[in-house]
Amino acid sequence: MTALERWEESLHALLSSIDETLEERYGGRWPLHPSRPRRGTAANPQYDGLFRVTASFTAGYGSEKGPGYLFRVEMATLEAVPPEERARIEEEAASLLREGLARAFPGRDLRVDRDGNGFKIHGDLSLGAGT
Repeated sequence: MTALERWEESLHALLSSIDETLEERYGGRWPLHPSRPRRGTAANPQYDGLFRVTASFTAGYGSEKGPGYLFRVEMATLEAVPPEERARIEEEAASLLREGLARAFPGRDLRVDRDGNGFKIHGDLSLGAGT
């Protein structure tokens, strides 16, 4: 397995854990989108339940934070989620991400900060032997 594959595997496991925590706390609060399967029925938690928690790499052009992973928390519902509740859930997810990154990648200077209207994982993204 390459260093990049190990990095992505660790990050994916962390995102799945965050998804699970959000589902436990808020999963029944809003009805699912009619085309969205209930939690636990898809092989990947990104494809079922109320939440879709993802991170995708960006080179960071036009960003003060530079390269990193855009972190997103999407909610699969047709119901209007009040902006203050959505912001609280996103902040909670970012906090879980910060804690999880410290455990998944110990000794790395990885940060999670607002970048535009979302969050970005940035800092030491090197794929050295510690990855």
